[in-house]
Order: sequence, then structure tokens, then C-alpha cells
Amino acid sequence: MRSALLAIGIFFLISAGIFHIYIFTLESISWLKPKTWKTFGLPSQEVALVIAPMAFNQGFYNLFLAIGITGGSLVAISYETIGFTLMLFAASSMVGAGLVLFISVQRSRKAALLQAIPPLIGILFISIGLAI
Repeated sequence: MRSALLAIGIFFLISAGIFHIYIFTLESISWLKPKTWKTFGLPSQEVALVIAPMAFNQGFYNLFLAIGITGGSLVAISYETIGFTLMLFAASSMVGAGLVLFISVQRSRKAALLQAIPPLIGILFISIGLAI
């Protein structure tokens, strides 16, 4: 039972990490492509250019969170406590960022839920799995 709960939790966290890598790609690599900045609701290329440095930086935050999940899952193979601590910290940061987005940008609520729900589910499964 414990192994199944942990595996389900890890699945959700890895999924969240993959999503954050996708967001990194949008924000830090393809930001100036019209399809990308339109996805983020920007009205023009000029606005995208102004926001580009901030998006680039924000994309790396997303990448670092994904690295935390990935690194934690690899470390957990040999050092369970350290690995799960790293994963839970990164996942909690994802949930927190999603909550801030949900509260602060009404038009981005769907994106906020996509950002926050998978790591929250992963946190719940892992926490229960570690507790039993």
C-alpha cells in the first residue's frame, strides 16, 4: 500500500515537473513567437518584448522547480528522506505559485489550476504514503 501511494504521488509530481518544463520552454525559449505571447494574453509583439526579460527569468523559476522534482525523485532511490523532502519542497512551491496566480490574475485561473492541482495531489499521496 505504501509503495503504491508513493508511486502515485511521484507520478503526479513528475507530471507537474514536465508541465513546468513546458512552461519554461514557452517563457524562456519561445517567448517572442506570436503563438506564445498570445497564449499568455499579450496584445502585441512590442509588449512581449518589454516583458521578455521577466518571462525569461520566470521560465527559469519553473525549470528549477522541475529540477527539484526530478532530482528529488532520483535522490529518493538511495536517500528517501532527503529525496522526498526535496520533492515536497519543490511541489509546495508549485502549489504556492499556482495559488498566487489564481488569486492575482483572474483570467489565468485555468492555468493556475493546471499549475497547482497535480503537485497538490502528489503532495497528498506522498504525505499519506510516508505517514503509514
